[in-house]
Amino acid sequence: MNLTIENILLVGSLLLFISIIAGKTSYKFGVPTLLLFLAIGMLAGSDGILGIKFDDPKMAQFIGIVSLNFILFSGGLDTNWGEIKPILREGVVLSTVGVLLTACCIGGFVYYITDFTIYESMLLGSIVSSTDAAAVFSILRSKNLALKKNLRPTLELESGSNDPMAYVLTIAFLTLVVHQDQSIWSVIPKFIQQMVVGAIAGFIFGRISKYVINKIKLSFEGLYPVLVIALMFITFSATDFMGGNGFLSIYICAVYLGNQDLIHKRSILKMFDGLAWLMQIVLFLTLGLLVFPSEIVPVMGIGLLISLFLIIVARPVSVLLSLMFFKMKFRRRAYISWVGLRGAVPIVFATYPLLAGIDKADMIFNIVFFISVTSVLIQGTTLSIVAKWLRVALPAQEKRMTATDLLLMENPKTLLKEIPVGADCYAVNKQIVDLGFPKHAIIAMIKREGEFITPNGSTRIEDQDTLFVLADKDEIIEEVNRVLKRPIKKPA
Repeated sequence: MNLTIENILLVGSLLLFISIIAGKTSYKFGVPTLLLFLAIGMLAGSDGILGIKFDDPKMAQFIGIVSLNFILFSGGLDTNWGEIKPILREGVVLSTVGVLLTACCIGGFVYYITDFTIYESMLLGSIVSSTDAAAVFSILRSKNLALKKNLRPTLELESGSNDPMAYVLTIAFLTLVVHQDQSIWSVIPKFIQQMVVGAIAGFIFGRISKYVINKIKLSFEGLYPVLVIALMFITFSATDFMGGNGFLSIYICAVYLGNQDLIHKRSILKMFDGLAWLMQIVLFLTLGLLVFPSEIVPVMGIGLLISLFLIIVARPVSVLLSLMFFKMKFRRRAYISWVGLRGAVPIVFATYPLLAGIDKADMIFNIVFFISVTSVLIQGTTLSIVAKWLRVALPAQEKRMTATDLLLMENPKTLLKEIPVGADCYAVNKQIVDLGFPKHAIIAMIKREGEFITPNGSTRIEDQDTLFVLADKDEIIEEVNRVLKRPIKKPA
């Protein structure tokens, strides 16, 4: 079947519907949802039942980049700074040194067992060197897997921040494959520029985005998520234009925004949560359509060898070496090693050699595809089992909800208090978003002159208001009172 303007919406919506329905029941059988999305795309592709002909790496790459923007941004928004701050150094080391070590291990192994040149081998190693944010975020959260101490924030920080390193390595070694007269040292300045500019730009655009979101006055609440989408793409493209890494910048920007008080933050989080899932489905369906299963069969043997080496040797060695200077129990290191999921990101990166037209591009793409599938199939289905085996999983009654989880719930609080506001309150004539309101409390309603209004971040507190505050416990209510009733400092 050829995709035309007449049938693309029908076919696309049917595939999307089937993916959602299949994903709803997939975990009853222990199969990761993302793998089903990929399988549905393959079944609909050229070698599948529907026979949809899709052989456009450039379009697939474009869809992949757009999808990764949403997935990384959504993951960043949902990252709690208080949780990642204690493990920031470990996460950064894993997402940089760990990725480099993984790429070197895989590259050396591929060079030893194949006829690839050293640069081609390192290119393949670089493509599969990072853990996949889409796979890690979706599998950990859909399984609702609670882990001891800071394991889950460590895994999510690593997966959200290590794609930029893998991307830079991929582009660097692809350049060396295409231009074999260049030295490996020639790409180091470019690498440093990408990481430094990307990090600085992400923080700067985060601060700018917060100012724009809170100060701009839009008529409809539904426009605020659209505004954030525009700011996200501006951050990515402007950083890329400046020579920085766009993926790193949007992740840092999103982490910053996710930990600030924003107008209509709840709507923004809900919108991006849904969009992230949509982009994951679209991305995996697209990559499933792009691959030809008949071309995977000849590389299954070599692909399985590389995949097993990655899971059993390369990933554990890179994690152990990266974390050797940090105090961490061996069981935690072992579990981090096991959650080295590869998914859509390596497949997207594998389209770059295809577009560059290098000799072994097709073989690299098919090997990477096979590695990603086996990684999600082997590691993704055993996360809970391995967590229990290594004794790093929390008992069900000890599972804790994050602030973002509470914010996304319809009725997240159990304690309701009425708090009157007087003229001497610090909060009078201030917007809610500017108060530094406790993250575990929500102003559900405001009673003003006998009428009830539903507030948002831009609502100003007025004298004689009565606030109906939802919170978890009395200590949070006390904190709310301190925020609202701080005395106004009089000039000396």
